[in-house]
Amino acid sequence: MSTKEAVLDLVRKLPDDCSLDDIQYHLYVLQTVERGRAEVAQGRTISHEQIKRELQAKWLKNGVK
Repeated sequence: MSTKEAVLDLVRKLPDDCSLDDIQYHLYVLQTVERGRAEVAQGRTISHEQIKRELQAKWLKNGVK
């Protein structure tokens, strides 16, 4: 599905009384998901274990347990 088709599909699914802010928010989410999918396709991911180690190191560094 092209970007244009995805946007049109999104707009069609929104209620008739949605605001421009609602549309902008949904477009932002769509863009963020697409960006994430592209990163995964490029192999730019971080394992769950790596994130867990990084967060634990940060929490312990800041005195949070």
